[in-house]
Amino acid sequence: MKNLPETGAWEDPVISARGLTRLYLLGNTEVVGLDGVSVDIRRGELVVLKGDSGSGKSTFLSLVAALDRPTRGELTVAGYRLDRATERDLTVFRREVTGMVFQNFNLLPTLTLLENVCLPALLAGRPEKEVRAKAMEWIHWMHLAPRTDHLPSQLSGGECQRAAIARALINDPAVILADEPTGNLDSRNGRVVVELLATLNREFRRTVLIATHSTMADPYATVQLYLRDGRIVDRACESASS
Repeated sequence: MKNLPETGAWEDPVISARGLTRLYLLGNTEVVGLDGVSVDIRRGELVVLKGDSGSGKSTFLSLVAALDRPTRGELTVAGYRLDRATERDLTVFRREVTGMVFQNFNLLPTLTLLENVCLPALLAGRPEKEVRAKAMEWIHWMHLAPRTDHLPSQLSGGECQRAAIARALINDPAVILADEPTGNLDSRNGRVVVELLATLNREFRRTVLIATHSTMADPYATVQLYLRDGRIVDRACESASS
């Protein structure tokens, strides 16, 4: 695997899929997670993935995040062919190229907010002093400084999700992937999280993909992809809110 490029060093499209397919075996039954998806996503887009449960939204995000492997087809993210990558390469890729935000936050319960944010960068072997300084920058940006030393159990749902976004940003990822990021939040905190992701897209030029049943992110989308039965059935390009 080639050396990881700096953020923004690759050419468009940042994500390119050709015939991307993921099949699962459930007993003797073959279940289609994704069915021959071909799509290009340009750098700096805010893509909202829409569709019913089981439509393929989360499967697509998992493949882009290298949390899963395609059954067949090609997938290139930020210049890296994920369908051909070794397990070691995929581990590095997950640490360096994508940042993932989950519905359930996935913060480690025994670590403080600061320690949770620092963890991916420390696992990537970066100097602790540098990591802590960068983590504090994002924590301040997320208006979480008073909660730095708190455990996840001492945080509200909105605070946990903002901490999770800060953690996703600590390694300067090429792509931010959010799977139902407002699913466990009330409407007010949900709007805050969506607005943060939109700001990261517009002001920091981050490519953001959001899989969601909610309509909160729709006004900020530059592209909406509609999935059904593992296939993209429609694509709408919109102007993001000013």
